[in-house]
Amino acid sequence: MQRYPLSVASPLDQKLGGALGARTASAFAKAFGIATVGELLTHYPRRYARRGELTELSHLPLDENVTIVAEVIDVRERPMRAKKGSILEARITDGKGILTLTFFNQAWRAKDLRPGVRGIFAGKVGEYRGSRQLAHPDYELFTDEDPAPSVSPEAWALTPIPIYPATSTVSSWQVHKAVGVMLDVLPELDDPVPDAVRDARGLLPFSTAIRLIHQPSVDSEWHAARKSLRFQEAFVLQTALLEQRKRLRELAATPRVPKEGGLLEQFDAALSFELTADQREVGAAIADDIAAAEPMNRLLQGEVGSGKTVVALRAMLAVADTGGQSALLAPTEVLAGQHLRSIVATLGPDLAARLRPTLITGQLPTADRRKALLAAVTGQAHIVIGTHALMSETVEFFDLGLVVVDEQHRFGVDQREALRRKGAVPPHVLVLTATPIPRTVAMTVFGDLDISTIAELPAGRIPIETFIVPLADRPGWADRVWERLSEELAQGRQAFVVCPAIDSDAEAPPVEAGEQDIVGEPSHPLTTVAETLQRLRADPRFAAQRVEGLHGRLSSEEKDARMRAFAAGDIDVLVATTVIEVGVDVPNASAMIVLDADRFGVSQLHQLRGRVGRGGVPGLCLLVTAAETGTPARERVEAVAATLDGFELAQKDLELRQEGDVLGSVQSGRRSSLRLLRVVKDGELILEARELASLVLADDPTLARHSALREALDRRLDEAERDFLAKS
Repeated sequence: MQRYPLSVASPLDQKLGGALGARTASAFAKAFGIATVGELLTHYPRRYARRGELTELSHLPLDENVTIVAEVIDVRERPMRAKKGSILEARITDGKGILTLTFFNQAWRAKDLRPGVRGIFAGKVGEYRGSRQLAHPDYELFTDEDPAPSVSPEAWALTPIPIYPATSTVSSWQVHKAVGVMLDVLPELDDPVPDAVRDARGLLPFSTAIRLIHQPSVDSEWHAARKSLRFQEAFVLQTALLEQRKRLRELAATPRVPKEGGLLEQFDAALSFELTADQREVGAAIADDIAAAEPMNRLLQGEVGSGKTVVALRAMLAVADTGGQSALLAPTEVLAGQHLRSIVATLGPDLAARLRPTLITGQLPTADRRKALLAAVTGQAHIVIGTHALMSETVEFFDLGLVVVDEQHRFGVDQREALRRKGAVPPHVLVLTATPIPRTVAMTVFGDLDISTIAELPAGRIPIETFIVPLADRPGWADRVWERLSEELAQGRQAFVVCPAIDSDAEAPPVEAGEQDIVGEPSHPLTTVAETLQRLRADPRFAAQRVEGLHGRLSSEEKDARMRAFAAGDIDVLVATTVIEVGVDVPNASAMIVLDADRFGVSQLHQLRGRVGRGGVPGLCLLVTAAETGTPARERVEAVAATLDGFELAQKDLELRQEGDVLGSVQSGRRSSLRLLRVVKDGELILEARELASLVLADDPTLARHSALREALDRRLDEAERDFLAKS
């Protein structure tokens, strides 16, 4: 590995190839997406080992790449049975368990792997004849060389060894060596955290923290380094979000103030039900936002059925009172059509005729589409509801004042931005989500938006009963699931049955990060839509019922047709994958049966459960699982069964799986994850960092006096990520 001098001007932005050579740079880019010195130095160790300690081998997960510290017990060579050559097997131990290292035609390794030798071993954990092994592992042995004269043998044995996230092509110690090369030539780094803030919190300078997290002599050094770098990450992230928030508020928007005695007052006077306290409070906040001369950017979160749409409709009426229009973007044609019917019914004949709610989707007949486009461009339609078709160049508005995005996570960033740009001036934006978001996540992910919550459900809503069907403990209960389904159908109701896979050839949807007990194959074949359809259609109990399937392999037209048929009552049981997680409102659907419930995340299960119990009939949710008691998989299912509070479950979900990508998203085509910060446990730190970042921006809005912070923001948020934030 060659060494190249770093540019002093911007060392963290230096391309890795210029510092380490093209071959090494290519390997790191392919393995980790690392391209610069700064990205390499923030590829932090995930843990630390010591030369004098061993790694517990009994809990190593199958099919995962691992890096462990262990001792060689013995080595033996044996001939291959089926062909020429030999197999070298070295057994290593942690003092309790044993793991086998297997090498094919590499007998020379016996000279290195002598009994009693210790080292770091890396590879993918496999299993052969019931024993765990690493096939062709990489390793680095601890030598018998004396430590440096200033270091005692005891200190040398206890010096922390950084263990990095690694792959099959780039090992932990290769990362460590590359980092060491960088640190040898790295000049002093400017600290993005202002001196006063750093000193008040007792944090290390940036350069010191970077060196100590990678090259600690004792545990206290890397602990202090992590503390300092974690705060820096929170501080830079919150500064970026607050700066973006400030930029959005510098734009000019048209104030939308409802007329006295106007459309909104008439609507409120005719409402047949009382708004909840949460609905009134959120409605007042939105009214204040849209009455201002700067664009509203508000996220409204609330449980399924909590009344978010009514709140959004009241905002649309306020905009209509000023002559403006509102666009409601829905993820599917079925939902767009449902929104149209619901809004027309809620408005009543008189207001509906005056506001002329209009539907624009890709499936409209040509003549209807022409009429809808004309109504939008002339301003006759004060409320325009549609799908992705609203982003089409042919769709124009007379005076677009409000954009409402339903289920925001179902849309790409560019799609939402295309609709927002259809306003002559920036329209107000209201984003709706039925997925509860923990406070710390909301503050980190949506820190540039105002956030409102409707936690209170409308009066008269019957709670959903949720039960676990634990097949590992009670295998005899399996048939009772279908008996219970037949009882619901006998009362004239409808039901969903959800499966994790389409058929035996399909892969199950990936379980969210951290949600598998052991990475590898499930302990039993996954239940499929195809199998379940066949089973129910052959069961005499359902001979008189119409049972149909719904999954992602169907065309959009087929999926919409089946959802419409289910909504109309023409289908009794819908056997589906999670495509119905955000679906049409079917008041007559009373039962939700989730098979292999342990294969879904907490939030997914909660959203699926929210599909039933939406009418006047009580909802029933059966979570069928073969997961053993005490496993993380069973814990997820039990968490959902224990409460109907989506916000409590969202926090539990976060604790179980931790967060994934936060800044940036798969929708933006980029990856920009938190490195040391963990929103599940760093909420107070994030809040404190936000308050301090706010003070810095208030004192120095352009960061002219904080050049290191400015550079850190530009490094953390390149133009593509800034564009993502601006559109989100």
